Amino acid sequence: MTTYLSPDVQAGLDAARKKALKKSHRLRVQAGEDTYPVLNAWEGGFSLDSDVAPHLRGLVDLYDGPKHLSRCLIVASEEEGGEIRFELKRMTEASDRQPVDFERDPDAPVALIGRD
Repeated sequence: MTTYLSPDVQAGLDAARKKALKKSHRLRVQAGEDTYPVLNAWEGGFSLDSDVAPHLRGLVDLYDGPKHLSRCLIVASEEEGGEIRFELKRMTEASDRQPVDFERDPDAPVALIGRD
């Protein structure tokens, strides 16, 4: 059985689906000064709204609300159903501490007590 929907009804359904996806995800991608909400995310990539986002390529930052999650190297793979899908070529997790080039002793003191 084949279901036929008029173009207006199909456009309305697609818009409602995109709106629901935007509300359910807090993830966003920042490319330079521009920020785009993530519609869908999976292990090897994510998708953005094709009406809003250009075909991005290169390094972008991935955020969950205000928290910086990672820096990603991406490439646009395909466009389908109003979404542009991007593949992650490399993903570097963001850290709140500077990397060290020596081993930290697990029993080392956290702070020193000064003399008065």
